[in-house]
Amino acid sequence: MTGMFELPNIVFLLLAVLIFARLLSVLGRKTGNERSASVERRADNVIPLPRPGADPAASAAPSQQDAKQPEDRIRGAAVAGTPLESGLLAIARRDLAFDPKVFLKGAATAYEMIVVAFAKGDRGQLKNLTAKDVFDGFVRAINDREARGETNNMTFIGVHKADIIDAEAKDNLARVTVKFISQMISVVNDKAGRMIEGDPDKVRDVTDIWTFARDMTSRDPNWKLVGTQSAN
Repeated sequence: MTGMFELPNIVFLLLAVLIFARLLSVLGRKTGNERSASVERRADNVIPLPRPGADPAASAAPSQQDAKQPEDRIRGAAVAGTPLESGLLAIARRDLAFDPKVFLKGAATAYEMIVVAFAKGDRGQLKNLTAKDVFDGFVRAINDREARGETNNMTFIGVHKADIIDAEAKDNLARVTVKFISQMISVVNDKAGRMIEGDPDKVRDVTDIWTFARDMTSRDPNWKLVGTQSAN
């Protein structure tokens, strides 16, 4: 009996008590809140799923009652009382998705894609973005350029400005004309590689007036380029 109170045994006993107390402080006790706390931490990263039986389109798209009125959508896009305002309003009344600001962003993107595709001779890209007569005109110019053995090396800097200058809704066709001011570097080389046009160190300002159109009765929301003219 006296052996268990010897100094070494007392030291081991104290160490055991200290280690046990340390484990309790680290592990703690279960309170029943551990699961709810972990759920709360995950909640910020969870995207709510639609309720069973709910219409996905109902939450994704506003109802017609919530949609902006035609006058609200075109406000600020034209001077009040002008033919341009009348044309934009006529389109907005027929096309519930038409918004001049959104249209201009898409038109600027299409402009860059078409200009770059023409320089590269990318007929497939041009066909997707242009009406048949415009596409045929582009292809003729590309064919002539290739027949001469010329190449167009172009770097598109960007659209500096884009303004709607005309709009009309006639029958089922909406037409919008945009004036683009863009910047690019363009060099044309002959078949021997000699530069015959342009300057590789000069950024050119280019002004184009393009007309886009779409059938307002079509489910296809895309507009196509139907007319071009250069103001330079």
